[in-house]
Amino acid sequence: MRQNETGRIRILALLELLDELTDEEHPLSSQELIGLLQEQGISTGRKTVYRDVSALRAHGFEILFSRKPKAGFFLAERRFELPEVRLLMDAVQAAPFLTEKKTAELMRKLSGLMSRTQAGETAGKTHMNLRPKYDNEEIYYTIDAISRAVAQKKKISFLYRRHVIRGNRIVREEGRRFVISPYALIWDSDKYYLAGNYEKYNDVSVYRLDRIKHAEITARAARPFQEVSGYRDRFDAEDYAAKTFHLYHGELQTVVLRCADEALEPLLDKFGGNLKISERENGFFCVRVKVFAGEGLVEWLLQYGDRICVLAPQKLRDQVAERVRCIGKVYGF
Repeated sequence: MRQNETGRIRILALLELLDELTDEEHPLSSQELIGLLQEQGISTGRKTVYRDVSALRAHGFEILFSRKPKAGFFLAERRFELPEVRLLMDAVQAAPFLTEKKTAELMRKLSGLMSRTQAGETAGKTHMNLRPKYDNEEIYYTIDAISRAVAQKKKISFLYRRHVIRGNRIVREEGRRFVISPYALIWDSDKYYLAGNYEKYNDVSVYRLDRIKHAEITARAARPFQEVSGYRDRFDAEDYAAKTFHLYHGELQTVVLRCADEALEPLLDKFGGNLKISERENGFFCVRVKVFAGEGLVEWLLQYGDRICVLAPQKLRDQVAERVRCIGKVYGF
């Protein structure tokens, strides 16, 4: 093997060892690195290790020498900091639309962003009350197809699965085929959705990605989102998610709410920190928010009982009151 080729292999092997085995708490001495390289059939010496480390530093790799807890080299700067990798791992574990198989694959790849010791210490540290994972192995393909359809401004076709009850059994049907003008992918409440327009209607609908099968990009041009929404320059997915409730669509309205002080945190979670508070007295305050007033908003309001009351518009107030009356009949009061 030519000398320069041997040198390239050696320096790449050294970088791989530093990346996989070292961190600030676990450096490797030059002798340890020499031994590990020899296990791979690569002969080297102390001066060569120092020269290779210098070459890696010159090419932007932050390799430091530590004297505590022991003397040795370690790779200091990684693509992600340890807390960042932990956040990504927690998100992957918590996402129910990822199957068990896809979750394991992603966790393995994320572990590769840390040293082997850090990966071992991180494993099992997060304890969540996880919901069951879905079983749609097409999720990556679906995300890719939708993303390309949005970029190409083409309609997308797919089967939309659903569950039905037959006898005493829950059965999954392949569902019917939809052709949608796609505008955005939205992650909301641990679910992944496609936001788009179904050609029969003049609004935006959402579809859960875990229920989508056999997604295909069509040759037909997508309907411009400007025709079915209030957005002009771009479809603002963040704004759309903030103004909808469980991503149910409805008429965009200004809603006035009278809220108990203890309802402040849920309101901030939903609407952010720019709430305009008025008429604060006796443990209550009023807020004015612009939202899509529909079935999702009614369901969201009901969970807070007497802590949040609709003052306006009257139509929404009547809808909530009617739902309360229906619930009362079910429970016999």
